[in-house]
Amino acid sequence: MRRLSALGGTVFAATANGRQGTATMQAQVQTSGSSQSQPGWSGTFRGYDPGPFYCEMLRSAERSAAIARVAGRLDALPLATLRARAGDAETELYNLGITFTVYSEKDAIDRILPFDLIPRILTRGDWATIERGVIQRVQTLNLFLHDIYHDQKCIRDGIIPADLVLGNANYRKEMEGLDLPFGTYVHINGTDLVRGRDGTMMVLEDNARSPSGVSYVVENRHLMLRAFADLMENVPIMKVSDYGQRLHDRLCEVASPAIEEPQVVLLSPGVFNSAYFEHVFLAREMGVPLVEGRDLFVDDDRVFMKTIAGPMPVDVIYRRINDDFIDPEAFNPESMLGVKGLMRAYAKGNVQLANAPGTGVADDKAIYAYVPRLVRYYLDQDAILPNVETLICREKPALQQVLERLGEMVVKPVGESGGYGITIGPKASKAELDDQRAKLLADPANFIAQPMIDLSVSPTLTEDGIEPRHVDLRPFAVTGRSTWVLPGGLSRVALRKGSLVVNSSQGGGSKDTWVLREDVA
Repeated sequence: MRRLSALGGTVFAATANGRQGTATMQAQVQTSGSSQSQPGWSGTFRGYDPGPFYCEMLRSAERSAAIARVAGRLDALPLATLRARAGDAETELYNLGITFTVYSEKDAIDRILPFDLIPRILTRGDWATIERGVIQRVQTLNLFLHDIYHDQKCIRDGIIPADLVLGNANYRKEMEGLDLPFGTYVHINGTDLVRGRDGTMMVLEDNARSPSGVSYVVENRHLMLRAFADLMENVPIMKVSDYGQRLHDRLCEVASPAIEEPQVVLLSPGVFNSAYFEHVFLAREMGVPLVEGRDLFVDDDRVFMKTIAGPMPVDVIYRRINDDFIDPEAFNPESMLGVKGLMRAYAKGNVQLANAPGTGVADDKAIYAYVPRLVRYYLDQDAILPNVETLICREKPALQQVLERLGEMVVKPVGESGGYGITIGPKASKAELDDQRAKLLADPANFIAQPMIDLSVSPTLTEDGIEPRHVDLRPFAVTGRSTWVLPGGLSRVALRKGSLVVNSSQGGGSKDTWVLREDVA
């Protein structure tokens, strides 16, 4: 069975669903102010109403004839036909064994990946902004990581507090003074984006350690091509199928220039890891060996792979193992997943690791709040993709503000993922708010807080018909000498009505994300 891990979760702050009139997905859609209401529904989408939220389909259809054409095709399909195709897709997912793992449920660990057939479509103009913003953000994170492991100018210049960096659990003294090819620490990055009511894309968090989910992106597209080829006909969609080759090319770029054909491997914890399907998928897409720690060894500060033909030198390791476990000699001595002596070989420049150890500092939720300042500091530019407004509870004025407005805020622990440990003020009980207040007072540095967001929605097939559901977007960027961003990324959708959580372990699903090659009004 193929298995996909339950993705790290994202909780959105959003107001309750409202209703205001009816909507249309015709090419002649025109809006006044923030309204998306027009008569004209005649089929499956009759009655669909995004309320006050920005609708990814309606708003994009206003600017693109291609998207309006797709919307019209969907509206013309009987609901029974959509359900039948969704059922076929679910059967195919089951037959392919594409599942995700939820460890918290003893009786149902493996589940079919929830998939919604109605795509999320981005105009070329929207994508151009996202692409530039992601590249800028990745460049900033790499400059930040190089700085903190060398001169630490950002600390000395007062841009970011020293203890927030040097006291971070993900800071690795073993990385101090190491010079990496092209200054690239974050070779693979996932940037979680949300869109507000006014249509502005904002960064919700960075994933710079080992971002997962890109296999969903490619498999979702394959599934759509099989199940819904007629919907895609004559729609100029940018491809996602070359991700593996692009990733391999970037990893080869960071190998020693003296090596003509670098040997890349993907290092996995093994078959019991929840993301093992993705490890197999990426190794296959890149055309490289999938290895475990026991398949590698270090001799004379060089890494070798055991093969039936004898030891083979390894030049680049795409590792899907956390820092603590990659080398029992340097980190956790109890680890049986890593390779003894790996960090010695890495320090000598005899092997490259992607992502570099110690990158977790850059995607810490507290560090996140400082990234716009870091963009200005390192690049002398404004952030193309702004952050969601964030209050850093370690700062006393911010803590006081959060305590006063706790019932309105979303409070997140800086070190958690998967949507766990989060308190959503407007949905929390008095007991939950009291508990969160006590945690804030006991350890304010462990939390950040964000205000409620009117998150965008996308039409989604539900038991009650086509209804709006909240979505986010995780574009994936790969970096060697330069950065390339996979067109589209992973659109995660909160399938449960009124839900603010999109991660699969808590009832979320995914959509195929289309990026148009061109915009035709």
